[in-house]
Amino acid sequence: MAQPGKDKPLAQNRKARHDYEIIETYEAGLVLKGTEIKSIRKGKMNIQDAYVSIHQGEAWLKNAHISEYDHGNIFNHDPLRDRKLLLHKAEIIKMSQQVKLMGMTLIPLKVYLVRGRAKLLFGLARGKNKYDKRHALKEQQAKRDIDRALKNR
Repeated sequence: MAQPGKDKPLAQNRKARHDYEIIETYEAGLVLKGTEIKSIRKGKMNIQDAYVSIHQGEAWLKNAHISEYDHGNIFNHDPLRDRKLLLHKAEIIKMSQQVKLMGMTLIPLKVYLVRGRAKLLFGLARGKNKYDKRHALKEQQAKRDIDRALKNR
Protein backbone atom coordinates (compact mmCIF):
# COMPACT_ATOMS: atom_id res chain seq x y z
CA MET A 1 0.00 0.00 0.00
CA ALA A 2 1.36 3.43 -0.95
CA GLN A 3 2.00 5.97 1.77
CA PRO A 4 -0.30 8.99 1.81
CA GLY A 5 1.24 12.02 0.13
CA LYS A 6 3.75 10.11 -1.98
CA ASP A 7 1.20 9.73 -4.76
CA LYS A 8 0.73 13.46 -5.35
CA PRO A 9 3.97 15.45 -5.38
CA LEU A 10 3.72 19.16 -4.62
CA ALA A 11 6.87 19.91 -6.63
CA GLN A 12 8.69 17.64 -9.04
CA ASN A 13 11.95 17.76 -11.00
CA ARG A 14 10.99 15.95 -14.22
CA LYS A 15 14.26 16.59 -16.05
CA ALA A 16 16.34 14.97 -13.28
CA ARG A 17 15.83 11.41 -14.52
CA HIS A 18 16.53 12.53 -18.09
CA ASP A 19 19.75 14.39 -17.29
CA TYR A 20 21.07 12.12 -14.53
CA GLU A 21 21.37 8.44 -13.75
CA ILE A 22 19.90 8.06 -10.23
CA ILE A 23 21.97 5.58 -8.21
CA GLU A 24 20.23 5.77 -4.83
CA THR A 25 17.37 7.81 -3.35
CA TYR A 26 16.98 9.35 0.10
CA GLU A 27 14.07 10.96 1.92
CA ALA A 28 14.66 13.96 4.18
CA GLY A 29 12.53 16.37 6.15
CA LEU A 30 12.70 20.08 5.34
CA VAL A 31 13.21 22.80 7.96
CA LEU A 32 10.73 25.50 6.88
CA LYS A 33 9.27 28.74 8.14
CA GLY A 34 5.52 29.21 8.59
CA THR A 35 4.83 31.00 5.33
CA GLU A 36 6.98 28.54 3.34
CA ILE A 37 4.86 25.50 4.16
CA LYS A 38 1.72 27.45 3.23
CA SER A 39 3.20 28.26 -0.19
CA ILE A 40 4.33 24.65 -0.69
CA ARG A 41 0.83 23.37 0.10
CA LYS A 42 -0.47 25.68 -2.65
CA GLY A 43 2.07 24.16 -5.06
CA LYS A 44 4.22 27.29 -5.39
CA MET A 45 7.61 25.55 -5.23
CA ASN A 46 10.17 25.02 -7.99
CA ILE A 47 13.08 22.57 -7.64
CA GLN A 48 14.20 22.46 -11.29
CA ASP A 49 17.55 24.19 -10.68
CA ALA A 50 17.98 23.06 -7.07
CA TYR A 51 20.66 20.80 -5.64
CA VAL A 52 21.65 19.37 -2.25
CA SER A 53 24.95 20.43 -0.71
CA ILE A 54 26.73 19.07 2.34
CA HIS A 55 28.47 21.74 4.40
CA GLN A 56 30.01 21.26 7.87
CA GLY A 57 28.23 17.95 8.45
CA GLU A 58 24.77 19.25 7.50
CA ALA A 59 22.75 18.79 4.33
CA TRP A 60 21.27 21.91 2.70
CA LEU A 61 18.79 22.36 -0.14
CA LYS A 62 20.11 25.19 -2.29
CA ASN A 63 18.56 27.23 -5.09
CA ALA A 64 15.02 25.92 -4.52
CA HIS A 65 12.42 28.61 -5.11
CA ILE A 66 9.39 28.84 -2.81
CA SER A 67 7.22 31.80 -3.78
CA GLU A 68 6.26 34.28 -1.11
CA TYR A 69 2.92 33.54 0.54
CA ASP A 70 0.10 35.66 -0.93
CA HIS A 71 -1.45 36.51 2.43
CA GLY A 72 1.86 36.96 4.25
CA ASN A 73 3.02 40.12 5.98
CA ILE A 74 6.38 41.82 6.52
CA PHE A 75 7.73 38.59 8.03
CA ASN A 76 7.41 36.72 4.72
CA HIS A 77 10.33 34.43 3.81
CA ASP A 78 13.11 34.92 1.26
CA PRO A 79 12.17 32.80 -1.80
CA LEU A 80 15.68 31.50 -2.55
CA ARG A 81 17.08 30.96 0.95
CA ASP A 82 18.98 27.75 1.77
CA ARG A 83 16.90 25.19 3.65
CA LYS A 84 18.30 22.62 6.04
CA LEU A 85 17.52 18.94 5.48
CA LEU A 86 16.82 16.59 8.36
CA LEU A 87 18.90 13.43 7.97
CA HIS A 88 20.79 11.02 10.21
CA LYS A 89 24.48 11.79 10.67
CA ALA A 90 25.52 8.40 9.24
CA GLU A 91 23.53 9.08 6.04
CA ILE A 92 25.16 12.49 5.64
CA ILE A 93 28.66 11.03 6.09
CA LYS A 94 27.95 8.25 3.57
CA MET A 95 26.59 10.72 1.00
CA SER A 96 29.46 13.17 1.41
CA GLN A 97 32.01 10.40 0.84
CA GLN A 98 30.26 9.27 -2.34
CA VAL A 99 30.00 12.83 -3.62
CA LYS A 100 33.69 13.57 -2.94
CA LEU A 101 35.23 10.27 -4.05
CA MET A 102 33.04 9.25 -6.97
CA GLY A 103 32.24 12.69 -8.38
CA MET A 104 28.48 12.31 -7.99
CA THR A 105 25.89 14.94 -7.14
CA LEU A 106 22.72 15.12 -5.05
CA ILE A 107 19.63 16.11 -7.06
CA PRO A 108 16.13 16.77 -5.61
CA LEU A 109 13.45 14.68 -7.32
CA LYS A 110 10.18 15.67 -5.64
CA VAL A 111 8.57 17.28 -2.60
CA TYR A 112 5.48 15.80 -0.97
CA LEU A 113 3.63 15.75 2.34
CA VAL A 114 3.65 12.88 4.82
CA ARG A 115 1.26 13.40 7.75
CA GLY A 116 1.37 17.16 7.23
CA ARG A 117 5.17 17.40 7.08
CA ALA A 118 7.08 18.35 3.94
CA LYS A 119 9.51 15.69 2.72
CA LEU A 120 12.11 15.90 -0.02
CA LEU A 121 13.02 12.87 -2.11
CA PHE A 122 16.48 13.36 -3.58
CA GLY A 123 18.88 11.11 -5.35
CA LEU A 124 22.58 10.40 -5.54
CA ALA A 125 23.17 10.88 -9.25
CA ARG A 126 25.76 10.66 -11.98
CA GLY A 127 25.39 12.93 -15.02
CA LYS A 128 24.46 11.33 -18.34
CA ASN A 129 26.28 12.05 -21.57
CA LYS A 130 24.40 13.05 -24.70
CA TYR A 131 24.66 9.57 -26.22
CA ASP A 132 23.33 8.01 -22.97
CA LYS A 133 20.25 10.23 -23.22
CA ARG A 134 19.69 9.26 -26.87
CA HIS A 135 20.08 5.57 -26.00
CA ALA A 136 17.51 5.89 -23.17
CA LEU A 137 15.02 7.61 -25.51
CA LYS A 138 15.45 4.83 -28.11
CA GLU A 139 14.80 2.18 -25.46
CA GLN A 140 11.66 4.00 -24.27
CA GLN A 141 10.34 4.29 -27.84
CA ALA A 142 11.04 0.60 -28.53
CA LYS A 143 9.20 -0.39 -25.34
CA ARG A 144 6.22 1.78 -26.32
CA ASP A 145 6.13 0.22 -29.79
CA ILE A 146 6.19 -3.30 -28.33
CA ASP A 147 3.44 -2.48 -25.82
CA ARG A 148 1.34 -0.88 -28.57
CA ALA A 149 1.78 -3.92 -30.82
CA LEU A 150 0.81 -6.33 -28.03
CA LYS A 151 -2.22 -4.22 -27.15
CA ASN A 152 -3.48 -4.10 -30.77
CA ARG A 153 -2.86 -7.81 -31.26
